[in-house]
This record gives sequence, C-alpha cells and structure tokens, in this order.
Amino acid sequence: MQIRQLQVACDQVQDRLLLRISTQDDEEYRIWLTRRFLREVWPHLSRLAGKQAVATQIVGETPADEAVNFDQAFSDENATYPLGSTPLLSSELKVDTLSDGTFNLIFREGRERSFQLAMNIELLQTLCAMLRAGAEHAQWNLALDDAPVPASVTPAIDISRLH
Repeated sequence: MQIRQLQVACDQVQDRLLLRISTQDDEEYRIWLTRRFLREVWPHLSRLAGKQAVATQIVGETPADEAVNFDQAFSDENATYPLGSTPLLSSELKVDTLSDGTFNLIFREGRERSFQLAMNIELLQTLCAMLRAGAEHAQWNLALDDAPVPASVTPAIDISRLH
C-alpha cells in the first residue's frame, strides 16, 4: 500500500480524532481515535519515534528529499473504502518493528475490523505531530510532548483540519 495522504481531523460532536489515510490506489481508510486510546498509546509511539530517530541519525539514513507538505488539502475524489465508510473505532494498537528499521502499526476494533499501516520514521514523526496538534485542537489536555519531531514537520498548520 502506497500512502498518498494522511489527515487528522477533530470531530467535536463525537469528541474523537479521525485519522484518514488515502493511498495511491484511491483507497481511503478511516480510523477513530478516542482521547483514552491516544493517552494509552502515546508513550509507546513517542518512545518508538525517539528510539528510531536516534538510530537513524547515528546511521545517517535520513532522506533529505522526503519533505513533508501540509499545504495540499486532503483529496477524497473517487475514493473507495475497503473497510467501509464508517470509521474503524480503534481499541487496540499492535506495533511490529521490522529488521529494516520500518514498522507496522496494526489498529484493531475489538474482534471486528483491523487495519495495518506500514511506516518509516519520517512518517511516524509526521503522524505524531498531527496527533499532537489534533489533541490540542480537541482541548484534551494530554501531555503529548515526548516525541522528537524535526523542524520540517512542525509548519504553521490550520488546526481545524490537519492533513
């Protein structure tokens, strides 16, 4: 699966964050993240992002040509929804670290649906920045400041829709 865009949007009515992932094949995956879920998984994501960032800096494998662009609006034209249009309500997260330094995040909805997201360190740091901004916009008062995020990932962001 080749990721084209990520978006984290705050839904004030549901009091949840909606993580949207679109692929190059025009597929869109939607995942609800609750305050409680984010509070529980954040230390793990933060530790993983920090550990991987240090390892990447030591080895010197940070690709300079992979710039993060927050200017383009999230596109859902002609999207198909392999998990259905109703977002998966994530209650579990499993992280598999692979030997090449990448890893898989597997979001699960109880014993129902699941979604696997393959990530490298840059994508994880971007996701962490988006989750942090989404939680701030939702006014969840969570301490989500442990993950190191490079300056290129913290641009001026329209916090009503993070993409």
